[in-house]
Amino acid sequence: MAKILVTGGAGFIGSHLCERLLERGDDVTAVDNFNDFYAPRIKRANAAQLEGARVVEADIRDAEAMRSLFSEGYDAIVHLAAMAGVRPSLRDPLHYEDVNVRGTLVLLEEARKRGDVRFVFASSSSVYGSNEKVPFTEADDIHRPVSPYASTKRAGELHCYTYHHLYGIPMTCLRFFTVYGPRQRPEMAIHKFVRHALEGRPIPFFGDGTTRRDYTYVDDIVDGVVRSIDACGGYEIYNLGESETTSLAELVGMIGEECGVTPVLDRQPMQPGDVLVTYADVTKARAGLGYQPTTSVREGLKRFVAWYRENGVESGTEGRRT
Repeated sequence: MAKILVTGGAGFIGSHLCERLLERGDDVTAVDNFNDFYAPRIKRANAAQLEGARVVEADIRDAEAMRSLFSEGYDAIVHLAAMAGVRPSLRDPLHYEDVNVRGTLVLLEEARKRGDVRFVFASSSSVYGSNEKVPFTEADDIHRPVSPYASTKRAGELHCYTYHHLYGIPMTCLRFFTVYGPRQRPEMAIHKFVRHALEGRPIPFFGDGTTRRDYTYVDDIVDGVVRSIDACGGYEIYNLGESETTSLAELVGMIGEECGVTPVLDRQPMQPGDVLVTYADVTKARAGLGYQPTTSVREGLKRFVAWYRENGVESGTEGRRT
């Protein structure tokens, strides 16, 4: 049994991760500030399901609160808390910098003071920017981020390396590729597309439909995160993706089929910060973590639509800061 602190533990990925850790018998503390990026009641409902976990309401930028938490001693920190999303980051880059970079530094400072604690940092495929070489590998040149969100995630990786180099903290950075599944944030594409399809509303459709994403089901991501906690040592970066790509047109078509409707499209131009493709090479994660994604997009969408039909009316309210 390990004692593990999960930041952002009431969020989409965080709540799934906490459940998995509890199932295997770990001592879990979930910290979340329950902000209004999307309806706080959604995250509070997630937290209420974490039977056996300790849930702490606090902001990672609050140095005193983090100092108090870290004084309890943890075997590992999984840092998921962040301001997420490419497009919103263009509207409020200073807030993204404050939460994603300064907040990460607050945690790293506490990890430095406490000694040998494993630190797992949730990064993003967005750090690859408009990379024309596919699939993306961890050794690719990523010096050209195309959104403030991407820049903050790359900065987090660099700070993690610095603290590993200076203080010997075991560090693992995980580049997540378009995670979806039950409890997905309501402003994210798959959640929004399913909601609009079932309500008979037009689906926002950016570009000509040829952009491609590596959609990764949340259970596969959580498996990779758990494996990274156990294997954390030195400094490593891993891609966690499904290692397949799906075009926007294909995705909307499959959503229509699973929902039993013909989607109506609200065609719009490509948005600033968007990229043409994301595609994970997970060779390193397979070798270093034993990571093996198993959920196809078709199967994942089937599970998501089933979940949404049962829970979506309550889970689909969009937040104020989108």
